[in-house]
Amino acid sequence: MDFETKIYTRIGGYGRYNRIVSIFSWFPNFAVMLNLFCDVFYTLIPGSYHCKPDPTLLPSGFLFSNYSRQGYLNFTIPWVNGSGLSHCELYKYPRNVSNFIDSIPKEIVPCTRGWEYDQAAALQSNYVTEWNLVCRDYWKIPLQHICFMTGWIVGYVLLGTVCDWLGRRQGFLLSVSLSGLLGVAVCLSNSPVVFLLLRLSQGAMLAGVFLSSYLARLELCDPPHRLMVEMVSGFFAIAAELLLPGLAVLCRDWPVLQAVATLPLLLLLSYWCCPSVFPESPRWLLATGQIHQAKRCLQSFTIRNRVCLSEDIYPAENLLSEIDAEYPDDTQPFYHSVLELHSTQVIWRNCLILSFTMFIGTGIQYCFIRNLHSYSHNFYFSYFLRVLTGALGCIFLCLSVNRFGRRGILLLSAIITGLSSLLLLALTQYLRGVLVLVLSVLGLLFSQALAMLSVFFASEVMPTVVRGGCLGLVLASGCMGMAASSMMELQNNRGYFLHHVIFASFAVLSVLSIMLLPESKRKPLPDSLKDGESQRRPPLFLSREDNLPLLYTRRGASEYNPDNYSRLVSATRKMLIKDNLPYKIVVPSQSPLLPSNSEVHCILEEEALREDLS
Repeated sequence: MDFETKIYTRIGGYGRYNRIVSIFSWFPNFAVMLNLFCDVFYTLIPGSYHCKPDPTLLPSGFLFSNYSRQGYLNFTIPWVNGSGLSHCELYKYPRNVSNFIDSIPKEIVPCTRGWEYDQAAALQSNYVTEWNLVCRDYWKIPLQHICFMTGWIVGYVLLGTVCDWLGRRQGFLLSVSLSGLLGVAVCLSNSPVVFLLLRLSQGAMLAGVFLSSYLARLELCDPPHRLMVEMVSGFFAIAAELLLPGLAVLCRDWPVLQAVATLPLLLLLSYWCCPSVFPESPRWLLATGQIHQAKRCLQSFTIRNRVCLSEDIYPAENLLSEIDAEYPDDTQPFYHSVLELHSTQVIWRNCLILSFTMFIGTGIQYCFIRNLHSYSHNFYFSYFLRVLTGALGCIFLCLSVNRFGRRGILLLSAIITGLSSLLLLALTQYLRGVLVLVLSVLGLLFSQALAMLSVFFASEVMPTVVRGGCLGLVLASGCMGMAASSMMELQNNRGYFLHHVIFASFAVLSVLSIMLLPESKRKPLPDSLKDGESQRRPPLFLSREDNLPLLYTRRGASEYNPDNYSRLVSATRKMLIKDNLPYKIVVPSQSPLLPSNSEVHCILEEEALREDLS
């Protein structure tokens, strides 16, 4: 039974209740992004730090009062040309030296008493300064980010399947509950290992919150509103990124910032007590054969949308009777998983291509952001420029995708991303700083648009029965691209050039693969695997003659509408079988004044018989 044409419009379409649910589904996106981008501040290394001076390494006759603060640091810490005081080394002097001259014999040793840090951006203490993750322990910082992204990958894959088996609402409540509890536990971390494991687990649950809310929001919208509703959720994410530096300045310490970021997740637990603000998706219930639950959900949507059709009597009951006629009483629920994609061709191909573009869109951003660092070392410059390009990417998609189609804009984003990357790769040493900045901003803008549109496109072309698992795979590939940048930092950027070459090449290859995708603009969402397999790639260049039939005849307007006729029949049948009819047929207790036709016939026969006997 086609949900878009036969059900959606009869429960109110994108009515008042659907709009309210969409608004409540935007708040989880804000809470998730607030917790995601906190990691940027947790792992930020202060711009200036050095070893704490160790008096035991100085000569026994050394007097601190004879030196200023800067002179004392110059005497105890080596000076590195171009970067100031050494980050990881100290001077060690002989104990019996009494003449302190520049040529005094000394040796260089690693830090012995910890480090002194300048304040990191916004926070006075973070994951790095709390446990001194610099110098020999620097590798633990990118490792923490890789583990955090690994948690998101696992969460997208597993909880996407949970959303296909248990439903969007159940997956959301499970993820919100566990992510809130794990967020509180992170505040109490007492070692870097505990912090790493808790953040990994919380990342998996945050992925479930984002994915389940994305699915529920999408499946409540009709084709004209799908793009705008999802893009508004993107603006909520941007608002969280813009608010985060101010929150970090106010909180000052990372446990306080973690508690503040966890608070919105705890507030989302109120959705558990109010099912009406985050209901189960009726589309998913019908697609999986849960007929009784689907009928209750559809009745609820009909009532809350205040559906009242003048030409239809009891619209909700007529819809339920048609569902009863379509589905037998013994229909059993059936569920699918992403493991069944091996038996498909179109669905698997679409999932693979969009995962590839998502991987490119997130992975190549590291190359553009690194060029921004070469233009300015200010943390806030690159941070707010990345947020600004994300906002411009959302606006660009809002203005272009519904007009030119999903496939065309995805193709354009991939082309501009690839060209920007290739130009930076080949001509950086010949270009001026301003041109490098322009190409980096342009590439960053369209790479973010490429990633956002890949997720939205995948949610539209994947069938409802496996939409959670397939969209989880696409989002997981995006997290793999983000983790690739941390792999470069783990190796001290020794493989950066190869990283840039690989992603630039992938961006060029994606242009060819995008042409194999179908177009989903103004089309209903596929519900079954059969619907997903029936999607076909439209021709890239379509002339006007390609749509004309060989023989064209003008059809007259028909007054007969089978849908209206079936609704009239079902409504009449419902009225006749009810006990409380609006009218009642009363059988007369006395004989009528005029005889019926059969009685007249009998009288005539008796008169004829009497005449014959006489």
